[in-house]
Amino acid sequence: SPDLDSITYALAGRLDVARGWGLRDETFNCLDAVGALGAETWFNLGDRDLATHLVRTERLNAGEPLSAVTAQLARRQGVASLILPMSDEPVRTRILTSDLPGVASGWLDFQEYFVREKASLAVVDVAYAGAGDATPAPGVVDAIADADVVVVCPSNPVTSIGPILAVPGLVAALHATRAPVIGVSPIVGDAPVSGPAGALMRARGLPVSSLGVAQAYRGWLDSLVVDVRDAELASALRDLGIASVVADILMTDHAREVALARVVLEGACA
Repeated sequence: SPDLDSITYALAGRLDVARGWGLRDETFNCLDAVGALGAETWFNLGDRDLATHLVRTERLNAGEPLSAVTAQLARRQGVASLILPMSDEPVRTRILTSDLPGVASGWLDFQEYFVREKASLAVVDVAYAGAGDATPAPGVVDAIADADVVVVCPSNPVTSIGPILAVPGLVAALHATRAPVIGVSPIVGDAPVSGPAGALMRARGLPVSSLGVAQAYRGWLDSLVVDVRDAELASALRDLGIASVVADILMTDHAREVALARVVLEGACA
């Protein structure tokens, strides 16, 4: 999972769907109090969301693995689905920029780049610190091997999916699974649907297009759902060994979300 909390909150029916993260009907009393005391408040966690972080940090500091803590938090919120982190070892996405005065190395943690700086800085490079020493969390490789379908959601291929692929053994598991592997492009035309995926893809040498997404997943991706405006990419995708599924991929309401989910499952089984 690229975002354990958002997925858990969504499955528990607690997600703030308007923002796409955090909890519905959240309050920010702790953040307001911290700001009143002169501390930084750019990392905008609500009160109940902060409770999740406090409990998780306490259990991790006590020596419990992230996968076990994740399962406990999911059960406490009534989530029966299996939610797995990619690894129990820490992997941190780092962004190299040349734009930030006063930062000698130029490296920022991803949340500093994305939240504090609002993804406004030029991106020179991206690194996944700790990935080389990480191992897949218990159950992750088996889940990929035993899946009926593997779906790569329309997340940022560099900072959401990229860290997962950087953990040794996970690309091999995607190669080895007998399940169809289908992705949904987060790019329409030459621009991301949302967020800084374009700048991050360019920093990794990928074209900002559905074709660039396919290149990032080449070798293990069987098919890619692309927007109707990118239907002409079918031949180029085929040259990469990837079948295209053409649909309206913009999820502007719940009905369109459900419709796209059906397209994905039908496309995987085609």
